[in-house]
Amino acid sequence: MTTLRKEAVHYIEAQHTGIPYYQVTPQEARAMRTATLWQSPHRPKLASIKDYNITVRDGAAITLRLYTPVLDKTLPVIVYYHGGGWVYGNLESVDAGCQLLADQAQAIVVSVDYRLAPEYPFPTPLYDAYDSLVWVSEHIKAFGGDVNRLTVAGDSAGGNLATVVAYLTTTLGGPALQAQALIYPVTNVDFTTESYQLFGENYGLDAQGMQWFSQHYTDEANFTNPLVSPLQLENVRNMPKTIIIAAEADVLYDEGLSYAEKLKAGGVAVEHVTMPGLIHSYFSKMNYFEDATNETVAKIVEFLK
Repeated sequence: MTTLRKEAVHYIEAQHTGIPYYQVTPQEARAMRTATLWQSPHRPKLASIKDYNITVRDGAAITLRLYTPVLDKTLPVIVYYHGGGWVYGNLESVDAGCQLLADQAQAIVVSVDYRLAPEYPFPTPLYDAYDSLVWVSEHIKAFGGDVNRLTVAGDSAGGNLATVVAYLTTTLGGPALQAQALIYPVTNVDFTTESYQLFGENYGLDAQGMQWFSQHYTDEANFTNPLVSPLQLENVRNMPKTIIIAAEADVLYDEGLSYAEKLKAGGVAVEHVTMPGLIHSYFSKMNYFEDATNETVAKIVEFLK
């Protein structure tokens, strides 16, 4: 029996006041889900937060936001991909989490504003994610980053992009990674697991919502493509050490656990952490889940030591 934390209950209650996002257009859903500015006395003081435009493989420009905790010191680097079902989310939606991660990990965090579906369906978000990693590896030294201490991270669809990027860079001979940190990642576009049955309605991410996201991201024929559903990867032996942080009451719980088991079976060092009483998307809802976000950041920081 799952007992939700009070902040999760408050968040769920607040979502009952309007039309579900998956009953409107992606453009309308984005307007409904604009990020709320994090107002807290606990905000860390960073040396700098700056945006940079980079050019990706098709000639388009996307934005990276660099969070630097201190200057005049070589720092590890975390490339972060936001969640939002590949359909919404942006630099603002994970701004608070990235600030905390930069401060507590004493790392340069690079948040990636990859392009979104359905205007830019698979594989464009993935290509943006990978090209951003390559740009970071080639340029981060100039910002005080240590390319030999490079981690990818992300939440939900961003966790999906992070781990597929990790797979691509290991198979293509791209930038070497120290680790990957995945917060309730999408690892298998399949809506039939037990966690889908248990938490498919009114737990932060409805089953209908996940279907809506997936259909906007790519054609159903691609749902079993390993670059969409990394649980389908045949060989994960060369993946970096991995932490997977799961919300207990989440439709994605089972596939995240299965992915942890797959990595472990492939000889990858894996830590799977369940966050009790929490629901999907808590990491990007700072005004409800500040304590839980801090807990999550602390677990990632400890893992990366």
